[in-house]
Amino acid sequence: MVTYSRPPQPPRLTKGEFDVLYRRMLSRAAWAKGDRGALAALTPARVLAAAREVRTGRTVTLAAPVETLPGPDNPEPARHRMNGRPAEHASSGLRFAMDSFAMNVHGDADSHIDALCHVIYDGTLHGGATASSITADGATALSIEAARDGIVGRGVLLDIPRLRGVPWLEPGDHVTLDDLTAAEAAQHVRVGEGDLLFVRVGHRRRRGELGAWHAADARAGLHPSALEFLSDRRVAVLGGDGNNDTAPSSTEGVGFPVHVLAIHAMGLHLLDYLQFEDLAPVCQAEERWSFLCVIAPLRLPDATGSPVNPIAVL
Repeated sequence: MVTYSRPPQPPRLTKGEFDVLYRRMLSRAAWAKGDRGALAALTPARVLAAAREVRTGRTVTLAAPVETLPGPDNPEPARHRMNGRPAEHASSGLRFAMDSFAMNVHGDADSHIDALCHVIYDGTLHGGATASSITADGATALSIEAARDGIVGRGVLLDIPRLRGVPWLEPGDHVTLDDLTAAEAAQHVRVGEGDLLFVRVGHRRRRGELGAWHAADARAGLHPSALEFLSDRRVAVLGGDGNNDTAPSSTEGVGFPVHVLAIHAMGLHLLDYLQFEDLAPVCQAEERWSFLCVIAPLRLPDATGSPVNPIAVL
């Protein structure tokens, strides 16, 4: 294991500094201006190349179980109701067990994917679509329907706690550009164009060992300047085991700067609150941190996101 000398945490950005960064990310992402955003990088050739990542055929989920009990980070959990079940006295004939679910897609506990219509910034959506395209009946532009054919590509997991020699990053800690490049070197992998990048901060492990907390107020995530790394590599998707954004916010006057940069400026679909505690040990044992990844959002034509269960195929 290479010893990593962690650099000082980057300073909080002023609104002016963030605006400069936003414009730079926007200008670099001109290639991702369409309805699918950065998914345009997932060409058939890249999907075929990603399929060659499969060596053992082992499959691993990147999603956490859907939760139905309230907690500090999940005050409105998913509601699971049984609509029908066999009567205890029914011992013959055909019966069906049935149930229904209702959930808040963009919460702080359940694994989900954000569509490009999820972020409204200065009155517009990604690519300049107007905020009025979000109606009471749903999103008429840039909905999760853009990913209806699935998202399939080469996944890469960068494990920042492993790099730093800790079980998890503490709430409020930032993943920096230097962390990402150092994790690449330590894991002998390189993030390339069209990759699905997953960044582990250890949120799920901390939550499992110490219990849930009010993650909306305090959580580890990426510093906005780390988005330079994603822009340079032209990744297609960003996923994290937290919200991807640090809390408290690292930027003056912008509550979710990573969401603004990634979704609004760069056209990246974000996956929030995944879990990598099943995948990371497999990657470490096999000494490989890249894999085929399959993401299949629900067909929700007017929705701003979807529950999701990404699958890594090694």
